[in-house]
Amino acid sequence: MADLLPSELFRAAGADETADAIRHACDSLPPPEKAEAFGAMFDRFGGARVILLGEATHGSSDFYRARAAITRQLIERHGFNIVAVEADWPDAARIDRHVRHRAAGIYDEETFTRFPTWMWRNEEVATFAEWLRQHNASLPTDRRVEFRGLDVYSMYASITAVLDYLERVDPLAADSARQRYGCLTPWQADPALYGRSVVLGHSNTCEDAVVAQLKSILENRLDYMRKDGEAYFDAAQNARIVRTAERYYRIMYRGSTESWNLRDRHMFDTLQNLMNARGPRAKAVVWAHNSHIGNAAATAMGWQGEFNIGELCRTAYRDQAVLIGFGTDRGTVAAADDWGGRMQVKRVLPSRPDSFERVFRQTGIARSLTVLRDAKHGEVRELLSKPRLERAIGVVYRPETEIYSHYFEAVLSEQFDAYVWFEETRAITPLPAPRPKGSPDTYPFGV
Repeated sequence: MADLLPSELFRAAGADETADAIRHACDSLPPPEKAEAFGAMFDRFGGARVILLGEATHGSSDFYRARAAITRQLIERHGFNIVAVEADWPDAARIDRHVRHRAAGIYDEETFTRFPTWMWRNEEVATFAEWLRQHNASLPTDRRVEFRGLDVYSMYASITAVLDYLERVDPLAADSARQRYGCLTPWQADPALYGRSVVLGHSNTCEDAVVAQLKSILENRLDYMRKDGEAYFDAAQNARIVRTAERYYRIMYRGSTESWNLRDRHMFDTLQNLMNARGPRAKAVVWAHNSHIGNAAATAMGWQGEFNIGELCRTAYRDQAVLIGFGTDRGTVAAADDWGGRMQVKRVLPSRPDSFERVFRQTGIARSLTVLRDAKHGEVRELLSKPRLERAIGVVYRPETEIYSHYFEAVLSEQFDAYVWFEETRAITPLPAPRPKGSPDTYPFGV
């Protein structure tokens, strides 16, 4: 560590002591392939209403399989009935129809064809979806577990969904909606260009039109719900997405903080809508990146003015929300060099000496669960309250600039209620593009 800067040496200090404390406080975990045994380690959180499960990368198989095992346990043993993921609503809706044995929907776009396709279109998610479909098969319709998307990027697919819905229930309203959404039609292939054009003054904003359309759908709620409450809920959510996406693409050019906050506020509001629609017995599991589900106030993100769904859930649900982070030291990951690039299986560099990942690596334990909210682990909490670096790999991974591109400062004991550690992880397995021969229309991963 002789070549570290003074600030880096300060962050790296005390790693041995912290690792030793973790070693005595954590629980070793079986491999996630042993789903029942792995999931049972999380029974202690079953009384919560919202459990947020993170990931340190968007492309590590171990994180997906671990979340699937935990979620299965929470569904089977503790009555969780919503799985909400960092994915677009229309794409997740196709999986939702499949797992709840509902009729196929009408969408122009196939599922998970937008970059990054591998993030949800992979063997790990497909395996979980098939388990969920089997689990739901014997349940009454109103008790089946939902699979929902929380994200905001599906502007064109959501417009298509709204128009398809209105064509079926109110053709005159569909004509009005088509006129309002026509303002956005020139930008359907690349909505980001809409925001750029508005910011540069080359185009007028479509804000009033999309707000008017959302208002129209909400004003007709009672009439539409009498025809089909489930279909109305889906259409209303898609109209909300169009409203938020229109604003998102306009403000993304003004700065990352404002657009980040709008996106995570939308994800939180979507989760709240799902909980309210499900009723007082609603219990949700959220799958998203650590940067979304950890408490942003305990990270450099929060220190520069950003919040996230984890912080909002902690404020709204207090002890009834459990924020569980995931970390790894090394291995392989599915990621691209740049946004929109092709997926590659990349080697994850071993963690930096001044990072939390290095502390957990020094425990010498291959897989572990450290419960940070447990009062008896006060020493561990105190030691992990020292700021260190934390690594975040999204759909883009740049090892050559890792310190600048993928590390940020955080206080782990305040960021998460528990932390799942995998010393070494391997990349997810993307699904092949062609739809399996003879698969039903509701097959969620067909192209």
